[in-house]
Amino acid sequence: MHKVFLSTILFVLFLGNTLIGQVEVQWLTWEQALEKNQNVKKKFLVDIYTDWCGWCKKMDTRTFKKDNIAQYINENYYAIRFDAEERSDIIFNNKIYKYVAGFGKKGYHELAQEIMNGRMSYPTVVFIDESLNVIQPIPGFQSPSTFQIIMSYFAGNHYMSTPWHKYEKSYAPGQIYDKPEMQPASLIAKP
Repeated sequence: MHKVFLSTILFVLFLGNTLIGQVEVQWLTWEQALEKNQNVKKKFLVDIYTDWCGWCKKMDTRTFKKDNIAQYINENYYAIRFDAEERSDIIFNNKIYKYVAGFGKKGYHELAQEIMNGRMSYPTVVFIDESLNVIQPIPGFQSPSTFQIIMSYFAGNHYMSTPWHKYEKSYAPGQIYDKPEMQPASLIAKP
């Protein structure tokens, strides 16, 4: 009897430990995200990567796999993983974007080039508003703590009234926030 009870307890503990850390970003295709945005308006977070990019893989495993990051993205954005070398056509904002072949090298997708403002650097996360206007591309690997601040800056519309350097200073360096609660009025610069 004790062995069955102990086995059951160990199984429950094992199962509980494997389920912890299981929040994942709900990645969508462009088509899925645009369709969802017709019914419920949200901003878009576009992770632009390539298969050969080592820093893209690190961002995926070190940043996007964090529970608090994944949960925040899922609650506040339509998340799109976009291979900058995607070969299929994509319709975005009533325009068709295509793959452009390179000369003996890999090519690129026109949509990646446009939303990255022509700066083809990987990884890049592009923030797009509910009306499909690019807010800003953020190039390079971002640690979880930095990325949490960046995400909340755009999700909370703080970028509209508060300069980044003031917003960033309002956070303690290196601290990861599960749910940043900041009042926009406390961030706006006083004349």
